[in-house]
Amino acid sequence: MPSHLQSNELVFFVNGKKITEKNADPEVNLLSYLRKIRLTGTKYACGGGGCGACTVMVSKYDPISKKIRHYAVTACLLPICSLHGAAVTTVEGIGSTRTRIHPIQERIAKGHGTQCGFCTPGMVMSLYALLRNHPEPSPQQLTEALGGNLCRCTGYRSILESSKTFCAESNCCQMKGTGKCCLDQEENPTLLSHQKNDICTQLFTKEEFQPLDPTQELIFPPELLRMADDLNKETLTFYGERVTWISPATLKELLELKVKYPESPLVVGNTSVGPAMKSKGHVHPVLLSPARISELSMVTNTNDGLTIGAGCSLAQVKQILTDEVSKLPEKKTRTYQALLKHLRSLAGQQIRNMASLGGHIISRHGYSDLNPILAVGNTTLNLVSKEGRRQIPLNENFLAGLANADLKPEEILESVHIPHSDKWEFVAAFRQAQCQQNALPDVNCGMRVLFKEDSDTIADLSIFYGGLGSATVSAQKSCQQLLGRRWNALMLDEAYRLILDEVSLPGSAPGGMVEFKRTLIVSFLFKFYLGVLQELKKMVKMTSLPNNHRYPDISEKFLSALEEFPVTISRGVQAFQVDPTQSPNDPVGRPILHQSGIKHATGEAIFCDDMPVVDKELFLALVTSTKAHAKIISIDASEALELPGVVDVITAEDIPGTNGTEDDRLLPVDEVLCVGHIICAVAAESDVYAKRAVEKVKIIYEDQEPVIFTIEDAIRHNSYLSCEKKLEQGNVEEAFENVDQIIEGEIHVGGQEHFYMETQRALAIPKVEDQEMEIYVSSQDPSHVQKTVSSTLNVPINRITCHVKRVGGGFGGKVSKPAVYGAITAVAANKTGRPVRLVLDRREDMLMTGGRHPLFAKYKVGFMNNGRIKAMDVQCYINGGYTLDDSELVIEYLLLKLENAYKINNLRFLGRPCKTNLPSNTAFRGFGFPQGGLVMESCITAVAAKCGLPPEKVREKNMYKRIDKTIYKQAYSPDKLLRCWNECLDQSSYHSRKAKVEEFNSKNYWKKKGIAIVPMKFSVGFGATSYHQAAALVHIYTDGSVLVTHGGSELGQGIHTKMIQIASRELKIPMSYMHFCETSTATVPNTIATAASVGADVNGKAVQNACQILLKRLDPIIKKNPEGTWEEWVEAAFEQRISLSATGYFRGYKANMDWEKGEGDPFPYYVDGAACSEVEIDCLTGAHKNIRTDIVMDASCSINPAIDIGQIEGSFIQGLGLYTLEELKYSPEGLLHSKGPDEYKIPTVSDVPEELNVSLLASSQNPMAIYSSKGLGESGMFLGCSVFFAISDAVTAARKERGLMEDFMLNSPATPERIRMACADRFTEMIPIDDAETFKPWCIPIA
Repeated sequence: MPSHLQSNELVFFVNGKKITEKNADPEVNLLSYLRKIRLTGTKYACGGGGCGACTVMVSKYDPISKKIRHYAVTACLLPICSLHGAAVTTVEGIGSTRTRIHPIQERIAKGHGTQCGFCTPGMVMSLYALLRNHPEPSPQQLTEALGGNLCRCTGYRSILESSKTFCAESNCCQMKGTGKCCLDQEENPTLLSHQKNDICTQLFTKEEFQPLDPTQELIFPPELLRMADDLNKETLTFYGERVTWISPATLKELLELKVKYPESPLVVGNTSVGPAMKSKGHVHPVLLSPARISELSMVTNTNDGLTIGAGCSLAQVKQILTDEVSKLPEKKTRTYQALLKHLRSLAGQQIRNMASLGGHIISRHGYSDLNPILAVGNTTLNLVSKEGRRQIPLNENFLAGLANADLKPEEILESVHIPHSDKWEFVAAFRQAQCQQNALPDVNCGMRVLFKEDSDTIADLSIFYGGLGSATVSAQKSCQQLLGRRWNALMLDEAYRLILDEVSLPGSAPGGMVEFKRTLIVSFLFKFYLGVLQELKKMVKMTSLPNNHRYPDISEKFLSALEEFPVTISRGVQAFQVDPTQSPNDPVGRPILHQSGIKHATGEAIFCDDMPVVDKELFLALVTSTKAHAKIISIDASEALELPGVVDVITAEDIPGTNGTEDDRLLPVDEVLCVGHIICAVAAESDVYAKRAVEKVKIIYEDQEPVIFTIEDAIRHNSYLSCEKKLEQGNVEEAFENVDQIIEGEIHVGGQEHFYMETQRALAIPKVEDQEMEIYVSSQDPSHVQKTVSSTLNVPINRITCHVKRVGGGFGGKVSKPAVYGAITAVAANKTGRPVRLVLDRREDMLMTGGRHPLFAKYKVGFMNNGRIKAMDVQCYINGGYTLDDSELVIEYLLLKLENAYKINNLRFLGRPCKTNLPSNTAFRGFGFPQGGLVMESCITAVAAKCGLPPEKVREKNMYKRIDKTIYKQAYSPDKLLRCWNECLDQSSYHSRKAKVEEFNSKNYWKKKGIAIVPMKFSVGFGATSYHQAAALVHIYTDGSVLVTHGGSELGQGIHTKMIQIASRELKIPMSYMHFCETSTATVPNTIATAASVGADVNGKAVQNACQILLKRLDPIIKKNPEGTWEEWVEAAFEQRISLSATGYFRGYKANMDWEKGEGDPFPYYVDGAACSEVEIDCLTGAHKNIRTDIVMDASCSINPAIDIGQIEGSFIQGLGLYTLEELKYSPEGLLHSKGPDEYKIPTVSDVPEELNVSLLASSQNPMAIYSSKGLGESGMFLGCSVFFAISDAVTAARKERGLMEDFMLNSPATPERIRMACADRFTEMIPIDDAETFKPWCIPIA
């Protein structure tokens, strides 16, 4: 439709201000629009509605109910054209530092619920929308509200703790329901050791918070009320460049439009059409919006059921069904209860608020959670067209898309009729996903059985499965054959056979996990059988049925199979030591608020892409390879250059200086080495034009051999990135000859995506003279970016200035990679002479950037029958990708840290990084230790199993006991390690809880608990002295204010906050005098990467040095006027021409490692710790619940306990993700399938242990670091494996009960698939197994 036609005016409000848009483009979403008008608090993080970073609140007036509805939405999916007559509230609209901050913003900041701060505005707005509807929410409402928001930094506990202050009652007591607080001493021995008066368990004081006053919120604009009541409504039409949006005012108009545009989709929430348009390039010339048609929102109660308008959102459907369940007898609401069960976990709250019931049904996604239940519930679809109304059943024919059972092109779905269930009718819903909330199901199903009255004879049976293909699948034939059968074991065995024959799943099925999915098909059926049998037994008790209706007995041990894991809100204790004698003016050692915490919560914290558009700015989009290993025959950009708005295409020929290195080109010249390899870039006037042009760049390839993806393939092809590294001590071969037993095995540890909330981004601004260029980048190592840009442009380093204000999460992924994106952006800016901005979208970032190295290890362990390990030989291989990057360093650190907490006299560790045709993997929090440590702990667990000993006894027997030499000959004292271990045993009540776990397991067959405790010896720092140097620059201005700058980047770890605390202590003035502006290579040159847990250590020493220099200069003045004020001393110094600026410098910790000799002192100090975790698993589905974790960590004298505890919790949850959830899936062609939050699951609020206790070891010193502190950024990551080994313990209990006594090794991550298949039983045995030679798998294991 021509775009020159006159559009209607789009009228909506943003933060109380009227917006009138005369040329609204239907392809523009609310997120883009908000950021364009400089409301940058709403963040771009995934673009698909899956992370919640762009959450805002939409308010609309409903003329039918005469009420205003407030609801949270993801702005990245919401077309602005859908907002006519709506009010939008963003994080800026509820409070700011310039006016007043909102209680939510205050509490989330002062409760330390923010680290990098990128996700914080979205969290704030999800909570805000909740509180607008429920000023005193329940814990369950809180968890539901935050279920659609992801955070990669905090571990969620602090966010939940801050949010719980709005709840009417204390959550813990509510959950207990016993009238006693769950944190009473007899309930939680953790507190017993915290009664000393120098141990504090309070990180914030909630009494200081301002109260929530709902009367002070923004009112709904009266003008919108008048608009909503206007009876003379007209059809609204908005013409865009490619798409026309039509919003009719009446049903009659809509039906006429549907005749005119039969292929045009109806768009309500845009949660289906929007992602398809973005990811698949689907463009619909006309979109029809039925939002203003009241008939589509009607709800009608009938004698036989409930009719719900197709336009109702899923959140509204959930409330409607909840109301019905509360009013009707239980027997009538079984279908409604099944729907509610899935509505609680379907997507996040924002998506449920946006998605419509009709859209969900009509989309017919194979993974639909509601369609299987609606189908078994005999749902009827009420259709309407210009010709009239008709009804069709929502059955297998409709779900399969058969023409004779589908909507006609001119028809729309008006409403959905869901019948009541009958007394003898039972309905159930099951689903299994990678995690409990906000995850697409691996398999789901709806099951319904109707019995002949007063019997167990099947009168009707209906079963539908989702997740098994492109459409919901019916087991209709099987159900028909079971009619007339009695509900007993014979029927069930026949049902298994029939359904497995009918519901087939090919070995190459999309999504993979074929054997797991087949097992779930029958596991769900068994759960349904048990559940119905249990209900029948209840009915027998309530009725006087004759004796011949005696139903089969259910073993008490089987009943737990029917219990679902509840979604709970975390609680716990955070304990740290304080100094009662410390001056109240000294901020060091106190839980000080993050320097940017309030700005994070108000959206005022500026990240790289929040910077205003620069004059003549261009946007850069990258063209990447679709081949894993190929020659580039030609690059044809002619079609792209002809597109409107396209300025230039950047190739390797445009690089004036060095094009990377011989082995790692910035842009390839003639060969690509992985899918996602950057080939060239398009510079255009906007991001939309640039991304459209990328699709038009034509590249011709010639495939090359070999193509290597897996570690085993690399070993077979002798494909490596560096030489083998080796560490050895003792006489390994001789020791193996003198042991009681030897075990050998293999372990695989999967990779991990960084999933920093802020993707890679850069802004390059060329200057007019002297070839100068400013680079704004999200980087952990701005100096590396500066050097790379300098060599790429062939200009001196001093012409390039790199700025880092703050980074929205890094975790190692922004050490080396930002230099690549910064340099390509700089080349584009250099060629065009214009500023250039690059922002990777989430899918691009995940495709290109690599992550944690997958590992494959072979081990051989020799040990005595008492569990003492005498010899160990381990070979480790990591998947490095196509270039070296940090892979050699990672394998070195992996070997150095592999021994963990154990002194084993005879060791041989070998390691090598493999070269494969995958994106290059890089630094990641823990830097090899999370993989290597898991190998060591797996060996310990295997030894314990062979010896028939508890794993903790084997761990204790092999731990360091006294000062000794590590495998690389560095001295190590285990004093702190042993204290952490013993305190963790004590505080977690490990032994008594283990007994309870064993008791639980003896009484439950299908649910098992597991508990594990793991020690940790983590070495901090880089392996070279030069990487520990640091500098700082401190200015004192004549008004007494102080500007502190240093070489570290703020990643969320609170480095700037700690630096200000240090400066405050050293200069003896309040923190309010201090300011930190940014990290810049112009103020502090030649910086090292902010990594290896030493950022605060080394930069703190430099800041301390600068402050001491300044104080020394001021000392004569202070002595001369001791009663003077700071401002008077500074003014006097200026008058006396004393420099008030000083550079501080720290030469670095001494560190060295000689790999030829296999010895050195590579680490300045160690961080010791221990963690105990308890889990419960569902043996039928593979689901698990994190029940409790206790962590004891040696932080020595923490500079800021709130920040350090936050780092421990955040890294622990990230580790939990690594070991139990996060799975990278590659196709056999090397394409990453898991490119966004829909496919790649990081932990959510529901994955945090129900109880999470963190204790910092008291009375500990570290003379190496500033103020005797320790760097804690990475160490907690490994402790996530305590959850992994608790799962392994539970699986072992299940296998033992099933008589499976052979050696068992659980690979990482312990996903539901791995857990379920390890709990082998008759269901895993009955499924068909495909011959691997007969099909091409959907994905391949790369570890």
